[in-house]
Amino acid sequence: MPEQTEIRTTERAAPPPPAPPATSDAAVIRDALGVGIAVGLSGFAFGVTSAGVGLSLLQTCALSLLVFTGASQFALVGALAAGGNPLTAAAGAFFLGARNAFYGLRLSAVLGYRATVKPFAAHWVIDETSAVTLAQPDRRSARLGFTVTGLTLYVLWNLTTLAGALGAEALGDTEAWGLDAAGPAVFLALLAPMLKDTVERVAAGLAVVLVMVTLPLLPTGVPVLVSALAAPAVLVVQGRHGRGTAQEPGADRADDHSPPARPEGTPESRPATEEDPA
Repeated sequence: MPEQTEIRTTERAAPPPPAPPATSDAAVIRDALGVGIAVGLSGFAFGVTSAGVGLSLLQTCALSLLVFTGASQFALVGALAAGGNPLTAAAGAFFLGARNAFYGLRLSAVLGYRATVKPFAAHWVIDETSAVTLAQPDRRSARLGFTVTGLTLYVLWNLTTLAGALGAEALGDTEAWGLDAAGPAVFLALLAPMLKDTVERVAAGLAVVLVMVTLPLLPTGVPVLVSALAAPAVLVVQGRHGRGTAQEPGADRADDHSPPARPEGTPESRPATEEDPA
């Protein structure tokens, strides 16, 4: 009886996915310092704006020390400057700052801090620290980026807030110097780099048009709410345009007179002739 040889086939396991390239501590610190310094200098504009709307030096500095979220701070003093009710202005700033809670949910898993550290780290959860942290490839780099960005931005923001408030008090009427436009100018400077595609630019432009048109007609604060309609309006138009150009009319339909597809391997049928056997 012939011998039966057993043939074994060896299957090679798929290679593991390549690990993300490691980021050096120096690169993380460089990026974190760049973000912290660039944004921290904007605290000067907040100090000037806050003092210009009538807040005291202590109130201005307390906002930066305790609130520490630039957009909410500017929203608060902007509403007060427009003559809004203080409670309404505070409510608007609160809801604007609530977005940081969603950042915190993501950063909690990335940073992995202990429960005793999380309440202190939560005070630094803002747009800039979240961006630097989430850009890191591993937990160690993420913690380093979060700490350096948060510390740099917190210290510099509060120092420049103090300098801006003191400078505004020394100058007197900020409107006479044109410094009341410092807050909106900072907002535009932060917003412009984020508009990366045509849809975002069109939405921003439409929002500006809505504000300019409704500003003389509607009560204070309402034009800003109206401008929020720009984003869904642009998305609706984009969706309709996309559905209209997604496919050419009749491109996905087969010709009605074309013969049906013949299964692979089936011999081609020919009409019977007299020479063919019955």
